[in-house]
Amino acid sequence: MSTDTHRTDHGHPETDRRSQPGHGRGRRGARKRKRRWGRITLVVLLLLLLAAGGYGYYLYRDLNGNINGVDINDAIGKDRPEKLPTSGQNILILGSDSRAGDNAELNTGKVAGARSDTALVMHIPEGRKEAVAVSIPRDTLVTRPECTKPDGSEVASAERVMFNSVYSQVGPACVVKTVEKMSGVRMDHYVEIDFAGFKDLVDAIGGVTVTVDQDIHDKSSGLDLTAGTHKLNGTDSLAFVRTRHGVGDGSDLGRIGLQQEFMIALLSEIKKQDLLGSPTKTYKIADTLTAALTTDSELASLTALADFGRSLNGVDPSTMETIMLPVAYDKIDPNRVVAAEPQASTLWKAIRSDEDIPESAKKSPAGGKTS
Repeated sequence: MSTDTHRTDHGHPETDRRSQPGHGRGRRGARKRKRRWGRITLVVLLLLLLAAGGYGYYLYRDLNGNINGVDINDAIGKDRPEKLPTSGQNILILGSDSRAGDNAELNTGKVAGARSDTALVMHIPEGRKEAVAVSIPRDTLVTRPECTKPDGSEVASAERVMFNSVYSQVGPACVVKTVEKMSGVRMDHYVEIDFAGFKDLVDAIGGVTVTVDQDIHDKSSGLDLTAGTHKLNGTDSLAFVRTRHGVGDGSDLGRIGLQQEFMIALLSEIKKQDLLGSPTKTYKIADTLTAALTTDSELASLTALADFGRSLNGVDPSTMETIMLPVAYDKIDPNRVVAAEPQASTLWKAIRSDEDIPESAKKSPAGGKTS
């Protein structure tokens, strides 16, 4: 997730490569699970805190105070897509890097300013049995709608802006509004995790296991892996999700596949943790996670997150389908991409209607099949 301005087209993309985004992870049948990673982490934590009595209150208050909240509804106002009764739940998840404080040490590109280079629209259908995650490439040219900055100032609409510039220039609420405008999908929630917290979270759970099909050597990110299975610590995990030069055609499109793979591995690892048997580890994970989180104001508390986690009971990360928004190289600037039509519109329509996504909507001119 390096944030330097870079070229997207480093050559002709291969249409059949093993580093393709989401390679080998098609939708599988939904399988019931008695536990959900969010439910375990937060609900069990709450039970432990309640059992701790008075001291537990201070722990709860400390963790609750870790979470930053953004009033998305107030910032966007009424200019939003209608919430359809059959639209399930839609969450915009961003990975951010403030380039300051703890994140400064992780900034291998030495780029100033806050950036958000990882964007996922997670769709959880009615019935909550499986989920779909749609990655939006950071170099996608979009129309940024008129937005209000956190300081209250207004920013005019602009065409052909890079998607990842919206966060740094206008703020998270405008990212939500931009995604809603381009998709027609109402975002129910917003979740952001910063890179420094991401690194600490991986270390807190003891690492994340990934399998790569080819050697990856990327001097820019510092990633140096041989083909096979590896357990990554926090620092290596950051390099893994940031790398692009050592994968596929060296573009941002190849990196998205690694990010999707790692997301599923991370969620699966959290779910496997024996949190009931280790209250100390439970608290450490919860403290790390909450400190790294910024959410919409409706989720900005432990109880709200716990309630939301309970509502996701039955969704297993291993059943999640990962898709990249279908894109094509821009005709004016081949170093950027634009949403490919009619594939993109078909994909968003399926999500709005809570229907299966047609195979035709998963084919990207700039990267072959995307799931």
